[in-house]
Amino acid sequence: MPQQANTSGPTQRIDFELRGEFIALDSLLKATGLADSGGGAKQMIAGGQIRVDGQAELRRGCKLRAGQVVELTGARIQVRAAAAELPHSPIPGA
Repeated sequence: MPQQANTSGPTQRIDFELRGEFIALDSLLKATGLADSGGGAKQMIAGGQIRVDGQAELRRGCKLRAGQVVELTGARIQVRAAAAELPHSPIPGA
């Protein structure tokens, strides 16, 4: 689930927590609300508006993993690993 962090200045900063090992670039743009639809995400990517780790990215299915940064005009997304689940502890007296 995306978590919006500091939005100081013109660049919106978004921390995105993965649910699995990776997310496709077009899916990330939709999940963060930066693209209204898959078609919108495809247009943004094909138009050369997206950079991954500072490099232009034209593949909508580019697999993004924890630690990568996606940038476009007005937004910067930091992809983070899923939070580790805490082990269940037994309930005393149950």
